[in-house]
Amino acid sequence: MIQFEELRLELLEYREKLSHLKEALGLNQMLKEISMLEEQSGAADFWGDLNNSQKVLQRISMLKTRVASFEKLNGEFEDALMMIELSDEEGDLDLLPECKHNAEKVIAELESQTLSTLLSGEYDDKNAILTFHAGAGGTEAQDWVSMLVRMYIHWSDMHGFKSSMLDFLDGDSAGLKSCVLLIEGVNAYGFLKSENGVHRLVRISPFDASGRRHTSFASLEVMPEIDDTVEIEISPDDLKMDVYRASGAGGQKVNKTSSAVRLTHIPTGIVTSCQVERSQHQNREVALRMLKSKLVEIKEREHLDKIEDIKGDQKEIGWGSQIRSYVFMPYTLVKDHRTNFEVGNINAVMDGALDGFINAYLKMESLGQLLN
Repeated sequence: MIQFEELRLELLEYREKLSHLKEALGLNQMLKEISMLEEQSGAADFWGDLNNSQKVLQRISMLKTRVASFEKLNGEFEDALMMIELSDEEGDLDLLPECKHNAEKVIAELESQTLSTLLSGEYDDKNAILTFHAGAGGTEAQDWVSMLVRMYIHWSDMHGFKSSMLDFLDGDSAGLKSCVLLIEGVNAYGFLKSENGVHRLVRISPFDASGRRHTSFASLEVMPEIDDTVEIEISPDDLKMDVYRASGAGGQKVNKTSSAVRLTHIPTGIVTSCQVERSQHQNREVALRMLKSKLVEIKEREHLDKIEDIKGDQKEIGWGSQIRSYVFMPYTLVKDHRTNFEVGNINAVMDGALDGFINAYLKMESLGQLLN
């Protein structure tokens, strides 16, 4: 039938792109590296150097995840193609919607994995730490922070990533003054680094009895989570630690003990904190990991040679500094001011449909690197 034949030909056009993706990923090289590393892990003296053995195992896990993702995509491509051909033979048009859905799903995943080949930064494959701060707008801005946190949690769920809250400060009457979110998954930082900046909200405020339109701002800082495979030395003399009681609900222990930890890096004034772990020691470890991540991110962004060169800076969270605007009234539009990519379905965006913005940014960055 002509409908199935058109769909089959459309999907077949992507077979060459699938082959190009395999080459771009270096799949054969990855399989060889996995074999070599697994041979190393089987050596008698492998566990003699614990630090090196952990790095090897983490590398094996990362490579296997990438190989499995491509092989799953390749299998889904062949399955979608076979279903179209079988449905065509049966002449059952009732199967056409399902065939279209499968084809669209495969194409979307192919484009997503193709974009991941643009992630060539040293830390792009790491987990991402997202730090939110309410800016101009009072309670409205604090509510905006909670909306953004929800948006990125939904995005994380849609991509099979794990999200967890490391720290938060409740708003005065609603929302959050600040929040730290950890997104765990391969290439989480590579994709989410495009979200770094000030986000602007325009809507009729539910907190304004007069029903007036308000403009609010929130900043989002995105950092790679630095694990034990990256060595960073911070002098104990450069750290100041404060302990305090965790906020929010959490049982008797949270209310009665000062388990939350705030670390200040004295040379730069950078502050990180954590309150969600059970013990003060665990919260200190998480806060220290966040501090290392922030120092590395600034070092990379500013092209510095040493961590000690970081001076720390603070940009205003307000007019003129936004990367993206989310307009609920008088019309609905989400527009990225760097790429000019825009979407009219604002509810879908707030439910985590951010891939269009992320993809547009990655393509812009890739083009910029080619021109330079």
